[in-house]
Amino acid sequence: MNATFTLLELKRITRNWATMFFTAVLPAFFFIIFGSTVDARDARVGSGNVTMYVMISMAAYGAALATTSIGGQAALERMQGWGRQLGITPMRDSRYVLDKAVIALCIAAIPIVLTYLFGAFLGAEGSARAWIVSGVLCLLGAAVFALYGILMGSAFGGEASVGVASGSIVIFAFLGNVFIPLSGAMLTISKFSPLYGYVALARYPLTEGHLSDGSQDPLWLPILNVVVWALIFGMLATWFVRRGRDRQ
Repeated sequence: MNATFTLLELKRITRNWATMFFTAVLPAFFFIIFGSTVDARDARVGSGNVTMYVMISMAAYGAALATTSIGGQAALERMQGWGRQLGITPMRDSRYVLDKAVIALCIAAIPIVLTYLFGAFLGAEGSARAWIVSGVLCLLGAAVFALYGILMGSAFGGEASVGVASGSIVIFAFLGNVFIPLSGAMLTISKFSPLYGYVALARYPLTEGHLSDGSQDPLWLPILNVVVWALIFGMLATWFVRRGRDRQ
């Protein structure tokens, strides 16, 4: 039953062409625009070039967008009675959460793979270690934003909450040094934003923490950012889920 449920959910999600376009195709399109058309695309960045730097950024953005959407939809399903329907089946809550996590990571892998394929054909350069490790970090780090999706879905309810959660990822990307290289006070502020640590960690195998303004982040900084935001999202999501259950 668990395998059947997971496959059916994957089919249901991938049949939604609008969602798949914004979560998978659009980040790859952004990479084509920002990564392969800029004059500095061949400039060196760490062990690779600017094209690869942008490729990793767009792949991480797409993965975060995908897991946010899946997490938000999972929260809405529980609030709208789907949880009670599953309660009469042999599936346990822990298994439901695990299956949703697998689904989220599968969907998140789509923009990563697609963006990396475009990168390989459009001149992204870096060491084999940078390619592999950055891709793995993009995928695993995106799990934090599944918690964010659950938080937003549980806190606000309604179909609009998933759209708001996904839309806010765009704002986090601008604030988190993802789309535009920041400097000065804006760069300092960005280090406290949710996407900064995740994307900086994914880039670390390429850049070793070096930033466009000449400074360098120690490895512990993006790790701490990811851990802190995971705890914040996790605790708030748990509180809102429990509050919603008490109301029912």
